[in-house]
Amino acid sequence: MRLDLGRLRAVVRKEFRVLVRNRFIIGTMAVLPVVFLLTPMIEIFRLSGVPALVVQRFAGSTFLLLLVVPVVVPAAIAAYSVVGEREQGTLEPLLTTPLRREELLLGKAIAAIVPSVGIAYLLFAIVDGCAQIFAADPAVASALVQSSQLVGELLFAPLLAGWSIWVGIAVSTRASDVRVAQQLGTLASLPPLGVVALIDLQVLTPSVTLALAFALALLVADVVMFRIVSSMFDRERLLTGRSAARAASRRASS
Repeated sequence: MRLDLGRLRAVVRKEFRVLVRNRFIIGTMAVLPVVFLLTPMIEIFRLSGVPALVVQRFAGSTFLLLLVVPVVVPAAIAAYSVVGEREQGTLEPLLTTPLRREELLLGKAIAAIVPSVGIAYLLFAIVDGCAQIFAADPAVASALVQSSQLVGELLFAPLLAGWSIWVGIAVSTRASDVRVAQQLGTLASLPPLGVVALIDLQVLTPSVTLALAFALALLVADVVMFRIVSSMFDRERLLTGRSAARAASRRASS
């Protein structure tokens, strides 16, 4: 698969311009980080002299909460990617350009993953920095910088965002309404968080090895999902409601 980087950059720039004009997505990226910061920040200032088990549970629930952001934010962006173009009347001109479908899909994915992962890393840095400086209990600060947690945050954020994006685009190619696509895309992107929850809440013993193994599994899932979405992205069907193979079959039979 050979990609034209110039065309890919053009898609990314176009998608960023669309995002800036979309009030719902901008609102989601602005409000969600504040919401997800409230609970950890309150607990950082409040927890003091509690058992080690409570501190570990707080650290696990905090990382799980922060990893919801790279799932929910890109799902809202990706679900808009096709059905939003259709509603605005820009889908047909876009699909008639010489862009390869892989270039179009990767451009949309990059435009969704960059702000989502950036926000996730920023939240992590804020929580960790505040814990190191303002935590009422030093054990809370040390719990938030465990190697398994750090590796998990760095790896899981982009990989979860990637999964969420491909699921969102897949839903968007089939949906006819933006709100329905965003709701379905968000729900469908949540299952991988179940394994993350088991790790962060220490149902599965957290370790760097376990984090790397799950990250590898997520990477494979992302690649497979990209292939599936690419095969679903049929220009003929998106424009006419019929797949290219079906249209060719009808022309042959007639």
